[in-house]
Amino acid sequence: MAETKVVHNPGDNSYEVWSDGKLAGFTRYEEISDLTVFVHTEVDEAFAGQGLGKILAEGALDDVVANGGTIVPVCPFIARFVIRNKDRYESHVKWPKDVGIGE
Repeated sequence: MAETKVVHNPGDNSYEVWSDGKLAGFTRYEEISDLTVFVHTEVDEAFAGQGLGKILAEGALDDVVANGGTIVPVCPFIARFVIRNKDRYESHVKWPKDVGIGE
């Protein structure tokens, strides 16, 4: 089984998922006050089917929550992950329409 880790890269406004020492994917965000607006997520095709998107989303969202932030899921992948894990993240989410994004 591959060794995976999620790394926060604040200089690039992203969280990265690494698999066996190789960058496998990332999710980018923008910060607006205490809001962390997730805008785009990618996992390299070479790493498809390994569940790294889930690991990435979980690591990124858990970090935002642990630091007292609020998640705004503009990225469709992150939005689906939040919906599938509603019990875990619901109280830490503001939807884009609720904060005037995308109107």
